Amino acid sequence: MNILILGATGFIGSVVAARLRAEGHLVTGIARNPGRSRIKYPSTAWIKADLATMTDPSSWQALLSGHQVVINCAGALQDGLSDDLAATQEKAMRALYVAAKQSAIDLIVQISARTDGSGKQQPFLATKRNADEALAASGLNHVILRPALVLGRNAHGGTALLRALAAMPFVLPLIHAQSPMETISVDDIAATVSKAIDGQFPSGADIDLTNDDALTLRELVALHRNWLGLAPVPVVAISASLARPITWAADIAGRLGWRSPLRSTAMAVMSEGVLSRRSAQNRLSQRLATTAEILDANPSGIQDVWTARLYVLKPLMIVGLALFWIASGIVPLLAPITASRHFLPFMSQDMAMALTITTCFIDIALGMLILMRPSAHMALYGMLSITLAYLVGGTALEPTLWLDPLGPLVKVLPSILLTIATLATLEER
Repeated sequence: MNILILGATGFIGSVVAARLRAEGHLVTGIARNPGRSRIKYPSTAWIKADLATMTDPSSWQALLSGHQVVINCAGALQDGLSDDLAATQEKAMRALYVAAKQSAIDLIVQISARTDGSGKQQPFLATKRNADEALAASGLNHVILRPALVLGRNAHGGTALLRALAAMPFVLPLIHAQSPMETISVDDIAATVSKAIDGQFPSGADIDLTNDDALTLRELVALHRNWLGLAPVPVVAISASLARPITWAADIAGRLGWRSPLRSTAMAVMSEGVLSRRSAQNRLSQRLATTAEILDANPSGIQDVWTARLYVLKPLMIVGLALFWIASGIVPLLAPITASRHFLPFMSQDMAMALTITTCFIDIALGMLILMRPSAHMALYGMLSITLAYLVGGTALEPTLWLDPLGPLVKVLPSILLTIATLATLEER
């Protein structure tokens, strides 16, 4: 079959695409950057598209042409610079359903979530629920799958956070440590999608995907720590009220384009745990892999330990660089005449003052730009360029600064290394 996958570059979508390609299906994915997707997944055909802009049925017509099945693996946790939940998870899906009826699509498989519970009014779950209800009322042949917490060889979002918590030194700080957590292997999701395409489920099937292995968050993190090969450490339960500043900071980061799994939506869901509807009619009859079996089937490597530890350090590195550059711009502005004295042997007072103020505003701008995800990459390269220019200029104009007891030039070298390290960890997928 010719199959169109939404979210084919994501954690779930990439595994689903690989499974279907292996079974002989022709798979097409949509991506905002198809050129990059072709490099990583050359066996998938790619079309440039952005779900946030596809809120009219006419925008789907050409995309659906020639396809028999659509699989929706796309989703985002919360609104932000890079995500518009109402557009991508609801409006675009409603437009898809209208276009699918006109295009005679045989089947739509929707990867959704459990949309009730304490977090049901959060935009993530509300838009998912509205899209599910619209699909059920559309008259289209469809299957809705509701996976629990998804585990696999790779990690993204909540599963990446699990690994990061498991790799913490000395103690494991946990919020909602006793919350029940059900899991599902990403490979089992792909296998279920394959069965849906083969017609093994009736139209309108609404299936919870979870194994029978309900664990507490404490137990789940401990299993991941064992998987990473790290010695056990004590668990420290943190009150939800004490964690609110972290959630607020994560929400602010989300507005700046960073997809933190510590945002308020995730915390609302986590407060009662990740549980299925526990109804036999909504679950598969066959046995699914347990958490321990999922981890055993995907042995960890040293890269997993590094990634888990860097996951927590990455935001600290970004904030540290931002504060460093903003402060380095503000401090000279408090005494610009004194700061400009280094330039006086080489230029007039007015030129020295203008150069000092200009460099200060450049520093502040770079410190602010790194805080926004879309501009962080550019800001890091800007920091490297400006830092090298400062080193070259400082060496040429006043080489004795290298011998200064306070080390104004020597201290720049570690900041270059921090910038390079941050640049190396910037990518999220």
